[in-house]
Amino acid sequence: MNSADGIITKAANCTVEEAVNKIKSLLVIRGITLFAVVDHSGEAETVGMKMPDTKLVIFGNPKGGTPLMVASPSVAIDLPLKLLVAQDANGGCSISYNSPQYLQQRHGLSTDLIQNIAIIEALAAEAAA
Repeated sequence: MNSADGIITKAANCTVEEAVNKIKSLLVIRGITLFAVVDHSGEAETVGMKMPDTKLVIFGNPKGGTPLMVASPSVAIDLPLKLLVAQDANGGCSISYNSPQYLQQRHGLSTDLIQNIAIIEALAAEAAA
């Protein structure tokens, strides 16, 4: 983790599209709501620009997130949870996310509440495998 920005990045053994599909499947299995997939590279293409394949997967569960927002309303700026899936300069794929510990420090959340969003680490690891 880069302690300055709280972002954790994992190398993935698949393409961006495969990683996004894995994440979607994992969310369904766990009963977590998929809110959106933002296709940054696809949107760039619509305006005649090119960028590496980049997608942002936005998901969450009100049972997990609501207690955090009640305890510290500012955490709503970082929720719902997000996984950034991007192609790197060498054609590889990476999955990045905000560390739960960083969010805990940033918003002054208790350790027991951070468990509500710790699933992001498992999702990133499973999708990257």
